[in-house]
Amino acid sequence: MKQATFAAGCFWGVEHAFRQVNGVTDVAVGYTGGTTPDPNYKDVCSSDTGHAEAALVSFDPDVISYEELLDVFWSVHDPSQLNRQGPDVGSQYRSAVFVHDEEQEKAALASKQRLEDKGLKIVTEITKADTFGRAEEYHQRYIEKNRR
Repeated sequence: MKQATFAAGCFWGVEHAFRQVNGVTDVAVGYTGGTTPDPNYKDVCSSDTGHAEAALVSFDPDVISYEELLDVFWSVHDPSQLNRQGPDVGSQYRSAVFVHDEEQEKAALASKQRLEDKGLKIVTEITKADTFGRAEEYHQRYIEKNRR
């Protein structure tokens, strides 16, 4: 198994979208990209920690490629919005790809460039993955747990 980390607004929708993808074996939501050690949801919502709400995607590279995961990432949010997605505003909702190795970095940069070559203004940051703090349990599988 391999891992990929994506931030694309509220992590509930991102998690749900990736859980539907064949080859994805698990998705956890949490916080990454910030400076405050071990932040909680309230801390991250303050926009003071530098963290993004993110999804840590575990996947089987024999079933789905990282490039295909990038395609899902681009399709589930608007990568032209800076520090927001729809009604959610703040740096914690930024668009970001947190790469785990050089291969992922090259693929993410090339994927972003393909969109920009089509004339799209992409504000997505591509940066090295750092500590991923799992969000509180009530956030995990939130959409699944709250469907009626």
